Amino acid sequence: MHTQELAVALVSGGLDSMVSAALAREGGYRLLALSIDYNQRHRIELAAAARVAGALGAERHVVLSLDLSRFGGSALTDATPVPKDGVGEGIPVTYVPARNTIFLSLALGWAEAAGARDLFIGVNALDYSGYPDCRPEFVRAFESLAELATKAGVEGAPFKVRAPLQHMTKADIVREGARLGLDMGLSWSCYDPTADELHCGLCDSCRLRAKGFGEASVPDPTRYAARP
Repeated sequence: MHTQELAVALVSGGLDSMVSAALAREGGYRLLALSIDYNQRHRIELAAAARVAGALGAERHVVLSLDLSRFGGSALTDATPVPKDGVGEGIPVTYVPARNTIFLSLALGWAEAAGARDLFIGVNALDYSGYPDCRPEFVRAFESLAELATKAGVEGAPFKVRAPLQHMTKADIVREGARLGLDMGLSWSCYDPTADELHCGLCDSCRLRAKGFGEASVPDPTRYAARP
């Protein structure tokens, strides 16, 4: 148990970040929840992030604005259509250039300022879309960077990047959410929601979410416009 220690948890509004932050809470950490408003395709996930941070009892929830649509290069930040034909091979167009590097850097800045030494991120490298910044190699490399790049690190108080879902399938993550007693219906996964705020059911993220609930044999609270 790490009772009373602070941790900065990246909370996107998605299922993975919800379960990751909940595991931090279960470990006794006091939560600082960080969400990034990067001018993504829709605002629904930011509303979900606020719900999740509240449900997990975060001491503070900061929504930081950083307009990555100024760079573009992703279906989540420009007009590129979101693919709806299934999870394929290779890195999809929904990859946002260097997103987790940017987000973890911001979390690191807040952690150092707040005196926290633990960063929680909900990446996993099994049932995912092939993003390079979800791999264990990336997490380890960022930890090394944090030690070199911060006053705390060079003075002997290194940071730990905790990715508790790293080697879980989506079904494992759903089971963890159920074990933790989470209302997983508070989370949001869809990349391209409908006008009436339903999960589209056909993007990679919807397909992986539905697959996870199905394989876990846990009732899926998600409202899909089309069944994955």
